[in-house]
Amino acid sequence: MSLEPRLQVETGVVVLSGDWTLAALLPVMTRVRMSLKDGNLLRLPWDLSAVGRLDSAAAVLLWRTWQGRWPAQLKVSPTQCRVLERVAAMPSAPPEAGGRTVTPVERLGRPVLGLLDNLQGMVAVLGQLLIDLAHLMRHPSEIPWKEITANIYKAGATGLPVTALVGFLIGVTLSYLSALQLRSVGADLLIVDLLGISIIRELGPVLVAVLVAGRSGSAMTAQIGVMRVTEEIDALTAMGVSRSLRVVLPKILGLTAAMPLLVLWASVMALLGGMLSAWIQLDFSVVYFIERLQRAVPVANLVIGLGKGLAFGLVIAWVACHFGLRVRPNTESLSSNTTRSVVTSITLVILLDALFAIATKDVGVPQL
Repeated sequence: MSLEPRLQVETGVVVLSGDWTLAALLPVMTRVRMSLKDGNLLRLPWDLSAVGRLDSAAAVLLWRTWQGRWPAQLKVSPTQCRVLERVAAMPSAPPEAGGRTVTPVERLGRPVLGLLDNLQGMVAVLGQLLIDLAHLMRHPSEIPWKEITANIYKAGATGLPVTALVGFLIGVTLSYLSALQLRSVGADLLIVDLLGISIIRELGPVLVAVLVAGRSGSAMTAQIGVMRVTEEIDALTAMGVSRSLRVVLPKILGLTAAMPLLVLWASVMALLGGMLSAWIQLDFSVVYFIERLQRAVPVANLVIGLGKGLAFGLVIAWVACHFGLRVRPNTESLSSNTTRSVVTSITLVILLDALFAIATKDVGVPQL
């Protein structure tokens, strides 16, 4: 049974008694701290010979009371002295974090090293994907059809309403604003050319890519991240199931297959919106709009738009799976990697679209 720790001043000497351990101190910690705050105690001799037990927690409390210096006179047993010496040998305070000045080279190097680390991880995901595809070509019976079709449904079918709505509204807005400008210069007929080229070739693929990156890309990252947090990925590995073959590959193939269809769907809805606006503002008939669209927009533009959708879907799913696999087992890492996935996907989509524009600048553009 532990004795209650006590502190008394007897004939000019600070006398400690009882058990000075953490368990014994907790019930009377407030009273003991108030007694130790007396500044006059530092100038008096200390007697610890009546202390039954002394642990490191109480030794730290006493050492802080002595302000990191041994009292001028101290009566203590050899065992208690060793405990106090161990506490005295400890550093008084941990080194301050961030005390060192960060140089400009370090400020630049950290994001560069982070970028290189992400690039290495993305290359590893892509390499594993190619290995899995080669394996499935040799063993077609192992193709995860259920997982692939499930991802096509999640990324494609469930995304039809939002892409239709946004595409239709974009078509109406673009047609309305273009009609105001073209009417002022007497070039009303060119609105069909403008809508066809801009929507089928550029706006449709990019618009759908941004929507899919924020919707399906973030969902993929979050799903894989949650599997990391709940250790489902580790469980698959322990059971001998390839996480790449069963988790990563179906998501990439599913979104890559669904994206061209979403691009085509959104482009059709945007053209319908533009057709409706042109009919109301410029009195263009539906028959004339369709006939003009066929003459003004070569089929190569549709091929380019669908090709962009295919490439954008691959990039978005690739980035989403990469950042999902980098999630650490905590919620902060999950949220930050999901945000990075969306931002990186949209950035790469815009960069890839610029490369497509440069590579296909002379393809599908009618010559005047």
